Amino acid sequence: MTVPAQVDCLILGAGGAGYPAAFFLAQAGKSALMVDPIGNLGGDCLAEGCVPSKAVREAALVRGLADKFAHFGLRGAAPAVDWRAVMARKDRVQQTRYAQHGEEIAQGGALFVHGRGAITAPDRARIDAANGSTREVGFRHLILATGSRPARLPIPGAELAITSHELFRLGADLAQPEHLVIIGGGYIGVETASMLQALGTRATMLEYTAQLLPGFDAELATFLHASLAQRVRIELSAQVLGIERNGADFTVRYRQNGQEQSVQGDAVLMATGRVPVLPEGFEHLGLQVEHGHVVVDATLRTTNPQVWAPGDVNGRSMLFHSAVRQSLVAAHCIAAGGQAVDRMRFDAVPMTVFTEPELAHAGLTAAQAEAAFGAGAVAVTHYDYATDSRAQIYGETLGFIKLVFDLRNGLLLGAQIAGMDAAQLIAPLALALEQGLGAAALADTAFPHPMLSEGINKAARAFFSSLSA
Repeated sequence: MTVPAQVDCLILGAGGAGYPAAFFLAQAGKSALMVDPIGNLGGDCLAEGCVPSKAVREAALVRGLADKFAHFGLRGAAPAVDWRAVMARKDRVQQTRYAQHGEEIAQGGALFVHGRGAITAPDRARIDAANGSTREVGFRHLILATGSRPARLPIPGAELAITSHELFRLGADLAQPEHLVIIGGGYIGVETASMLQALGTRATMLEYTAQLLPGFDAELATFLHASLAQRVRIELSAQVLGIERNGADFTVRYRQNGQEQSVQGDAVLMATGRVPVLPEGFEHLGLQVEHGHVVVDATLRTTNPQVWAPGDVNGRSMLFHSAVRQSLVAAHCIAAGGQAVDRMRFDAVPMTVFTEPELAHAGLTAAQAEAAFGAGAVAVTHYDYATDSRAQIYGETLGFIKLVFDLRNGLLLGAQIAGMDAAQLIAPLALALEQGLGAAALADTAFPHPMLSEGINKAARAFFSSLSA
């Protein structure tokens, strides 16, 4: 493939923040060149994140069904775990999607180079292809979609820990840990602890703050802690000091309540968040950066009007589905000559946690809403899974749907869900937030029976009951 000397838009990265924009711009008649070191679409989400981790998680859920046999009047033992077979199935899912993405590249209209891009001037980049060729390219617009990588704590022995890369990458050859020590109680930590414990691994989690899932709604975090603590050892307010190797095992030292303690395991997972990846020569662009993240406005434009930065590099919402939407917002504005024809609603992006049980949220918590609009300005309604027909049928009656409304006009401000199907149930509520809908729309919609989505309807109707109480 011949790389042109000049393009309308250069896209560095072919993950969720990159390829939707590239294909849209190509279809809009713009010349778009996409460069990615993996050589296919999907970024880290497909390479080592969302997709492979959920493939492993589904194996854990299937095995976990044996724990529910008695509830359904069934008998039988939990199947044995063949770790290599579980990982091989994960690889097949990844390979299937890579083949699908290869067809999308061939048909999408954007030029694609397997390689890396380095910025050499405010409007130029050097493309270093994986085949060894190099070419200088000029661009009118640049989309920085270079994503993020796992963070490591600056502690002695940090290099001894694995990350999600070693655990979930294509072709991962890591043996199943017998006792996994997880540093970090964010969503990566709790998801990994939940799925691997269900597959037979003992897990200990060390979280620096006083709450599992720091930053989450306290009721959601408390719900998950109570459930997960029955299967996983959780240590809060634990400041990790270092990691040491002891033969085939590792010792993690930490300080808790002023006392130094330690825990041993045969593997240590560093699940302490992710940090942006920025290209070589980034300084030529003159962008404003705060706490390592590129500053953007609601159109994903940076302080350099030629440069757009959707996805993890801006740190606003480090989720694949959010990156896809951000990518399209940027593309819409670029196609319109840089006009702000679209805007990103970061507050409407749903966040899901694929533990067992699941969590999900979107928009504001009650505390955030009261801080923004004043005490007494919001109404919070609940729907308890214990009263739900599907939850009763399935024996999953621990959970809730919580909706936060603006008391003045009934608009939905936020939603928090804990329990079965939370990741699915949050989608219509994210739609309501994005479209500015409220209690009336949710209350007047007939949701299917017997499904947990009826709880959205009932929680919305409770808003009107609260007005007359």
